[in-house]
Amino acid sequence: MPKSKSTSRPAAAPPSRYFNRELSWLEFNQRVLDEALNGTTPLLERVKFFCIVHSNLDEFFEVRVAGLKQAAEDGVTERTPDGLNVQQTLRSVRQRVLRLVDDAYRCWREELLPALAEAGIRFVAADGVEADDREWLDAYYRERVHPVLTPLAVDPSHPFPQLLNKSLNLIVQLHGTFRGELRRWLAVVQVPRALPRLLKLPRPEGGGRDYVYMGDLIAGHLGELFPGMLIEGAWPFRVTRNSELYLDEDEVPNLLRAMEHELDKRRKGAAVRLEVAANCPPSVRGELLSNVALTADDLYAVDGPVNPTRLMMILDDHNPPELRDRRFSGPVVPALRGLRKRSVFAAIRERDLLLHHPYDSFNSVVEFLEQAAADPQVLAIKQTLYRTGGDQRIVGALMNAVKNGKQVTAVVELKARFDEANNIRWARALEEAGVHVVYGIVGFKIHCKMALVVRADEDRIRRYVHLGTGNYNPGTAKLYTDLSLLTCLPEFGEDATNLFNLLTGICQFQGTQRLLVAPFQMHAEILRLIRRETEHARAGLPGRIVAKMNALVETQVIDALYEASQAGVEIDLIIRGICCLRPGVRGLSDNIRVRSIVDRFLEHSRIWHFGNARQPEVYVGSADWMPRNLFRRIEVVFPILDGRLRERILSEVLAIQLTDNVKARSLLATGEYVAAARPPGRDTVRSQAQFMDLAEKGIAAGAKSADGKAPRMRVRSRPE
Repeated sequence: MPKSKSTSRPAAAPPSRYFNRELSWLEFNQRVLDEALNGTTPLLERVKFFCIVHSNLDEFFEVRVAGLKQAAEDGVTERTPDGLNVQQTLRSVRQRVLRLVDDAYRCWREELLPALAEAGIRFVAADGVEADDREWLDAYYRERVHPVLTPLAVDPSHPFPQLLNKSLNLIVQLHGTFRGELRRWLAVVQVPRALPRLLKLPRPEGGGRDYVYMGDLIAGHLGELFPGMLIEGAWPFRVTRNSELYLDEDEVPNLLRAMEHELDKRRKGAAVRLEVAANCPPSVRGELLSNVALTADDLYAVDGPVNPTRLMMILDDHNPPELRDRRFSGPVVPALRGLRKRSVFAAIRERDLLLHHPYDSFNSVVEFLEQAAADPQVLAIKQTLYRTGGDQRIVGALMNAVKNGKQVTAVVELKARFDEANNIRWARALEEAGVHVVYGIVGFKIHCKMALVVRADEDRIRRYVHLGTGNYNPGTAKLYTDLSLLTCLPEFGEDATNLFNLLTGICQFQGTQRLLVAPFQMHAEILRLIRRETEHARAGLPGRIVAKMNALVETQVIDALYEASQAGVEIDLIIRGICCLRPGVRGLSDNIRVRSIVDRFLEHSRIWHFGNARQPEVYVGSADWMPRNLFRRIEVVFPILDGRLRERILSEVLAIQLTDNVKARSLLATGEYVAAARPPGRDTVRSQAQFMDLAEKGIAAGAKSADGKAPRMRVRSRPE
């Protein structure tokens, strides 16, 4: 396959062809908030979505807004594909974030708080509790809180403290007599991260649950921290900092140590956002902005908890089942049941296996690795690790394999954003256990999901390969929707071997038989496949594209899709997050429809279906259609060659999601997302609920038929 070259977007492309990347992401976060606003969603799930909105915003400011501010400081004049310069983008982002934050906190105050109180879950003021609770809180403060607090004055001899990224703090205004004169001061009290942000008051069984904010408790005891002073007021606030890591990999002799150094700097990066309680006086806000070197455009006053992500702890308490989603645990697919009596390798030799997580248990992937570690016929294991979550079974399997005399290689991506420290810790543990740990290719993130097991079978040496769209993380595998392929086809084994050699050794990319690998040839292949559909349509043959992914940003791909639409190719895109393509524009994208599904599980799988004149091809993998995935990461996308598995993806996974009319939102040419239309007489379809039902009935995995045929649904050649 030919290598592709990254070429810039044609200068003449009109801005109206594309949506702004940052604003499109904020619209995705609005769809997350819509789930918190949805009264049909169980109450604590609504709280979860409310928290996720703010967690998402944190990362957005740490990375995207930080990058925009850095570009503005550097005098970057280049415009984004939608025609905005950096300053215009920052202004548009601020206006959209202000609306989003206002809507989110209104949801908290007017909907979630009253509903929680009605369900027996209350948030009470520390100074408004009964005497018994006051005594308990006072004792808790004296014993566990007061000893770890450090009051920090702000005056000429006490400079404003260096606050850690996203740490919770109180800004305190006080006055008193100093050397015979009445003076006013500001002071900062940092809330140590070791302390919980919510305190659950002691209650008898069935007596409800009352919580007090830690910041509220500390504010009520400030007189003990500043004896002799009169406390005028105290207001919670926090600072968000630039968390991007800046490494010149060509210049660092030891990437692991350099990463550790950069992680320490991240906590103290340049401030990009100040959040403060809405009742904080303007004068105090101004002092805060000045001390953290921000302007009024970086201030977000919030009427509610300053760090809502910590509210997630109430989800882990004992809750009535009606407040949460129903329990679900994906079953093991029939072909892999009873593995104690037969090996996973025997099952794979019979035919390729496709797993749809979390509807099919991810334990099957873990057992594949554990069996490989214990099997005396296995000679070597090679695996990429992007976000493991530090799962003991995954990492433990690799360590056990070393103990059992196998050659084990782990390609660990140290730069997996916000998982760097975790990956560094596990990289060191793997090295100490004897695993050969490498960090991939300089300049590229290793984002592909791949494991290779070399086994001496009875007839010959055979290579077993696991390829997936998600991380080797059993925790997130219960929360994300992903696909896994287990195969021993020789061409997949050969490609995987060559790719691991590329990642661990010094060689040039030699091409592949089956796998599409970024940044070497994937971009060119995507364009070729889209253009093939275009040529089919021009020749009077049916042209069809269905693509599911997290984000669509790359403009050459978007332009190719526009051209395909104009030729008559019917295109459906299922894009969870960012979409810079503008659908439904007359003469440009009439035949393109875009939908987004936000539901209980995070949609994470990437699937591409090309009709190929009724000889369909299906590809699955780790890459979104974004510049970073196609040009700056090592990504792998693989074809589904088994017709039975391809049919399952077409007739089950894609077909059901294309008919979702409960959680799906359709993107309009204006940029607005609206509820997907329900055709007259059509039943409601909630795709994730239907996948769970199919899994529990044993249909999705083919439990009722030997050949594992999926339910008879089809990806339509044209929409209804």
